[in-house]
Amino acid sequence: DTYGGTSRHGGGAFSGKDPTKVDRSATYYCRYVAKNLVAAGVADRLELQVSYAIGRAKPFSIHVETFGTQRVGVERIEQMLMEGGIFDFRPAAMIEELGLTQVRYAPISAYGHLGREDMELPWERLDKVEEVQQALNIRASVAGA
Repeated sequence: DTYGGTSRHGGGAFSGKDPTKVDRSATYYCRYVAKNLVAAGVADRLELQVSYAIGRAKPFSIHVETFGTQRVGVERIEQMLMEGGIFDFRPAAMIEELGLTQVRYAPISAYGHLGREDMELPWERLDKVEEVQQALNIRASVAGA
């Protein structure tokens, strides 16, 4: 159900997995975080890699790839994300913040889960842009450039 997409993810197909599986919930959350970071002016292009260990709620690593388009040091971005002040990568927090138990998944099992313009999906929201700009000391005028 994600063949042909540009967003890499592990764990195979999402269909058949509930949001408690980080294969699904963390992919959606990474999309949400990356969109907000790009909209805040952190980078023009951004990809997140999040690694989890069984029995541990917080990820043990978050890696940021900006493909050389960053306006803020990658280490600063990773540190902000690991601190969890704006974005909380714990599975229960991601499910709660994005309302993943309320999403109707059948309509998105075809034609992709990410970047859909034909429906409102919680991981496509841009509601943390100002918080990111404040946390990383990014001026709004730079973000819009």
